[in-house]
Amino acid sequence: MANSLQAKKRIRQTERRTQVNRDRRSRMRTYIRKVEEAIEAGDADAAKAALRDAEPQLMRGAQKGIIEKNTASRKVSRLTARVRALAS
Repeated sequence: MANSLQAKKRIRQTERRTQVNRDRRSRMRTYIRKVEEAIEAGDADAAKAALRDAEPQLMRGAQKGIIEKNTASRKVSRLTARVRALAS
């Protein structure tokens, strides 16, 4: 158990940051899922629109430290390739 005031404050900050990060990660996954669902449904227009919404969320997650920058880029790249394959 934390004894110093600083340690107690760090615990409070960690709990707050953990909740914010959990929310951001969840939001990111939701946007990815929307793209994948549109791809599975075969709806190219909906997939493109969902990808346009998902890309900023992924990059913001990378910027905020939720995921690595290369991971975000890889996910965007793979989703883009799948959407393009669907459109053609």
